[in-house]
Amino acid sequence: MSCHLPDILAAPADESFFPEISVVLPCLNEVRTLAACIDVAKQAFVDLGVRGEVVVADNGSTDGSCDLARAHGARLVPVTPHGYGHALRAGIEAARAPLVIMGDADGSYDFSGPALKPFLEALRAGNDLVVGNRFAGGIRSGAMPWKNRYIGNPLLSACGRLFFQSPCRDFHCGLRALRKSVWPCLALRTGGMEFASEMIVRASLLGLRMAEVPATLSPDGRDRPPHLRPWRDGWRHLRFMLLFSPRWLFLYPGFFLCGCGVVLGGRLLAGPLRLGGVTLDVHTLLFCAIAVLTGFQSIQFSVFAKAFAIRCGLWPRDRSFENLMSRLSLESGLVVGVCFILAGLALGVTAVAQWGSRHFGDLSPQETLRQVIPSGMLLTLGVQIVLGSFFLGILGLNVLPVPTEDEENGNAAGSADSTFSL
Repeated sequence: MSCHLPDILAAPADESFFPEISVVLPCLNEVRTLAACIDVAKQAFVDLGVRGEVVVADNGSTDGSCDLARAHGARLVPVTPHGYGHALRAGIEAARAPLVIMGDADGSYDFSGPALKPFLEALRAGNDLVVGNRFAGGIRSGAMPWKNRYIGNPLLSACGRLFFQSPCRDFHCGLRALRKSVWPCLALRTGGMEFASEMIVRASLLGLRMAEVPATLSPDGRDRPPHLRPWRDGWRHLRFMLLFSPRWLFLYPGFFLCGCGVVLGGRLLAGPLRLGGVTLDVHTLLFCAIAVLTGFQSIQFSVFAKAFAIRCGLWPRDRSFENLMSRLSLESGLVVGVCFILAGLALGVTAVAQWGSRHFGDLSPQETLRQVIPSGMLLTLGVQIVLGSFFLGILGLNVLPVPTEDEENGNAAGSADSTFSL
C-alpha cells in the first residue's frame, strides 16, 4: 500500500522536508503490526491533506521491525535505554513537526484520518495536550482485560483527577497528541509505563490546556504477551502520582492524625472518657500523642517534598508556597522549637516536683501520665521542629551546580594555557 503513496509522505531524511504532523510509534518487536500502522498513518496524511512523517522509536527490536519500518517509509530512531517512556521521549524529540501524535504500534489504536482528525482539531483549537478516551470512543471485545477496564484504569484515573485536578478521564490511553513547543516545558523524566501518567501530571501542574477526544481500542495483533504488566505497572502509576502529590501522601493524612490526636487527647487530659461500656483513659492518651507526633512528621515531609520538588524542577514554582517558606526561616523555626522544648521540660519538672512532694513514693498513674505524656510529646515536637528547620535551611541554600568532568577538564586546560602564556 505504501509504495503507491506520494513520495513526499515518505518523510525523507533531508532537512528540506518540514512536516506538519509527526506520528511517533514506540516499537519493540512489533513486526506483525508495525507495517499496517505506518501505512494507515501515511494514508491519513493524504486524507487529511497535511504533510506528515512517521517516526518509529525502536527500543531494541530483534524481529526485523527496523528493516520493516524503513521499507515502509518511516524514519527510524534507535533508542538504547529500554522502556516505554524512553522510546516515546526519543521519538518525540526526533519529531520534526510542530504537532506530534503518538500511539502504540501493536495495532490496538486507529491511525486513520477520521481517528486522527479530532486530535488535530483540538490542537489547532489551542490545546497543548490532547488525550484519547477509550471509554468514550469504545473498547472492543478482548481489547482490555476486565480488571484493567473496571478496576485499574477507573481507579487510577480517578486518583489523577482528584490529586491534580486534571480533566482527563482516561489517564492511560496510549493515543495522544501534543504541541512540540510545550515538550521542553514538560521535562518528563520517567522511562517506564508511568511515562503516560507523568505527561498528564506535569501538564496539569504547569497549567497547560488539555482536552479529551474519543479513541477506539481494538485487540492488539501480537502473537506474544503484551509488554504491560497490570499489577506492577499499575503500582508504578499509583506510586508516581502519590510521589507527585505530597498533599495527599503526607499533608492531608498528617492533618487528620494531628487533628484526631489533639481533639481526643485534649479531652482525655481533663479525665477519662466513657463511650457506652468502654472507658478511654491514659492508655488512649498515649496513642493520641503518637498520632500527633506521626501527623506532624507527615506534615513536615509534605513541606520537604514540595520544597525539594520545586528546587529540582519536578514541580513548577508556587508563589504562595514560596511566600510561606520565606516566613519559615531557620531562626523562627529554632525559636518555636525551643519554646516547645521548654514547655515539655516545664511539664516534666512539674511532674518530678509533685513526685518529690510525696517523698518519691507511689503515684497515681492516671494523674502522672497526664503530665508525662504531654511533656514527652512537646519535647519530641520541639526537636522535630528544630531539625526540620535546619533541613529546610539546607534545601534553601543557593549552591552552584557541580561541574561535569568535561567542564573540569576545560577549566584545567584553560588554567594551563593561561599559565603557559605568562
